[in-house]
Amino acid sequence: MNMIDPFGRTISYLRVSVTDRCDFRCTYCMAEDMAFLPKKDLLSLEELDRLCTVFIEKGVKRLRLTGGEPLVRKNIMHLVRQLSRHLDSGALEELTLTTNGSQLSRFAAELAECGVKRINVSLDTLDADKFHQITRWGHLDKVMQGIDAAQAAGLKVKLNAVALKDFNDAELPDMMRWAHGRGMDLTVIETMPMGEIDADRTDQYLPLSLLRASLERQFTLTDIPFKTGGPARYVHVAETGGKLGFITPMTHNFCESCNRVRLTCTGTLYMCLGQEDAADLRAPLRASEGNELVADAIDEAIGRKPKGHDFIIDRRTSRPSVSRHMSVTGG
Repeated sequence: MNMIDPFGRTISYLRVSVTDRCDFRCTYCMAEDMAFLPKKDLLSLEELDRLCTVFIEKGVKRLRLTGGEPLVRKNIMHLVRQLSRHLDSGALEELTLTTNGSQLSRFAAELAECGVKRINVSLDTLDADKFHQITRWGHLDKVMQGIDAAQAAGLKVKLNAVALKDFNDAELPDMMRWAHGRGMDLTVIETMPMGEIDADRTDQYLPLSLLRASLERQFTLTDIPFKTGGPARYVHVAETGGKLGFITPMTHNFCESCNRVRLTCTGTLYMCLGQEDAADLRAPLRASEGNELVADAIDEAIGRKPKGHDFIIDRRTSRPSVSRHMSVTGG
């Protein structure tokens, strides 16, 4: 029952935004005065579980829970425990999570008990003042406590850092050394033109081709075929012994091998992060106690998955490429 899109790509990876809410307000992601979805519009945890199960039955092997911040969703561990049955059965190969780390100290041990093996933690700086500046509401010590708790629970942690010109670019070498010294991989990401924010993304945007060239003046970077299921391309860093990933939606898009679709907390399916086309799965889900209608809706949506996105950041293009914020679709 594998899902094959019009370009022959097998869709085996589902990212699920369980909430659009977040306890941070990162400047490259959202405005400080955000209007979030009314709670009545959200799918229940049982409905999210049901939808995820349909996708797993249709060939999804990797499932990532995202937000917003997924761990601020009330009773989120109930959903994680329910989904873990698919790990036990072997139908699902991996259940993972992307988090800002603020709630990790509370939930790390329970995530590990549910069969989660690895998580991504978004962390853009190791400077406490700069961290508070970029997140507006976040505190670095709380995230560090969460990372400690995750590693103590046996979770493999990968750090994600958005590369921001004149903010953290000079700091990224030290961040990499620190991460690798603690056994964590680091992935750097280009900022993406999604949703209106208070800042100018043209001022923030740092092409990773320039960052790599800068890093290669002090590190030996060797391309390796390592993959985690996502779009990152990895190198081995000889001096640290660790892996560094590059996610480059702007300078070198990764669309040719895209195996992903994204489900929002309202039951909207986005076939591409960088396109507005979407499918409503909430209506067919609620129209019948069986799953035939929603399975048909998924098939129809996969049948129109686009070849790729059309992200642009420049002075002539002041508006975002898509109107929704990343927190709606899930990182």
